[in-house]
Amino acid sequence: MSSLRNAIPRRAHKERAQPDSRKKFGLLEKHKDYVKRARAYHQKEQTLQKLKEKAAFRNPDEFYFKMINTKTIDGVHMPKGQANKYTKEELMLMKTQDMGYILQKLQAESKFVNGTIWVLVNTGTKPKFEQFGEAKVMTNELLDYLIGLGKSLIRKIDASYKELEDRKNRAKELGNIYTNMASQKELQKKGKKRKASGR
Repeated sequence: MSSLRNAIPRRAHKERAQPDSRKKFGLLEKHKDYVKRARAYHQKEQTLQKLKEKAAFRNPDEFYFKMINTKTIDGVHMPKGQANKYTKEELMLMKTQDMGYILQKLQAESKFVNGTIWVLVNTGTKPKFEQFGEAKVMTNELLDYLIGLGKSLIRKIDASYKELEDRKNRAKELGNIYTNMASQKELQKKGKKRKASGR
């Protein structure tokens, strides 16, 4: 009997959509969405409840050595002894290596910028396509092909100019980083420090 009942075609009932008057509120929440949201809400609620209970039953005389051996830096819990992990000479060596890497990147960016500027200057400005219309010997198909080729070239030139601007900015940032690192390295050197002039 049940197999006979299943053989009869039935209408598929769809969940209703958001009415037109309430379109501004976005999609209408379905039951499955509500279940997912409710589960997430109750899970957060239970976690907060457990944390509150843990804090309420905490022993006020509780002590760990990490309480005095750590400190908070910008909201991050850091061990106190971490700052003295390396000697001054090791720190200077690492800073020199970092400066070498930054200088290498800066030179690569500058080389790319100079090369791109040379290519773009020698390529010339964007071509004018009106001149193709005057050439009567050209067929329409050839003309369309040349115009498409020209537009593609313009897109490539525009993309090159954009990349050039990005690389210039990157090179400028790397230059600033390198200058700051060099001045910090000079300050860490032994001997009398000279104040930089305001000029």
